[in-house]
Amino acid sequence: MAKGEVDLTANYAGAFDGRLPFGQRPALLLVDLVEAYLQPHSPLYAGIEAALESAIRVTAAARAAGLPIVFTNVEYQPGGADGGVFFRKVPALKVFEKGSPLGAFPPVLAPQDGEVVITKRYASAFFGTHLAPTLTALGVDTVLICGTSTSGCIRATALDACQHGFVPFVVRDACGDRHSAPHEANLFDLQAKYAEVVGEGEALALLHR
Repeated sequence: MAKGEVDLTANYAGAFDGRLPFGQRPALLLVDLVEAYLQPHSPLYAGIEAALESAIRVTAAARAAGLPIVFTNVEYQPGGADGGVFFRKVPALKVFEKGSPLGAFPPVLAPQDGEVVITKRYASAFFGTHLAPTLTALGVDTVLICGTSTSGCIRATALDACQHGFVPFVVRDACGDRHSAPHEANLFDLQAKYAEVVGEGEALALLHR
């Protein structure tokens, strides 16, 4: 471990050592695993193929366990007036205007009958959507979170899950970002303050128990 990493860990020790238990009623939340982040010609392409493969395995285990599964996507009306400041700040969000093929789910990981799809316009899957009341109605107490991007929609969603009273378990291997630096930094901070960050193996063990 590099010296800087040792110093960072020591700096957080004693203040951010809390752990959250995995609940009795988990759900799987798949955040924005859509073609915009998977197709090389897209301005939002993030090179998250490995994260997608991990998310596919986690989803298969969640389906086998009979867990509630929620997908999110992003969609704006033409021109993005319903996207507000976020749409103006990130011009590449234009790829999510209604009808764009880049907003579609990839065939290898698409919602099945009975699985919920939440369409959002901002980073958090909770902001301006019916996700929280849906999870509450299902009796969910814990959300396993997979998707993209770690520093954006995953972070915002995990933070809001915590603030809505759902225990967030972020699956490290099933989340992706455009670069490893923001990916790792945000996973570190999520673990320290708002969520539990687990590997795919641990997530599968939790689903199989």
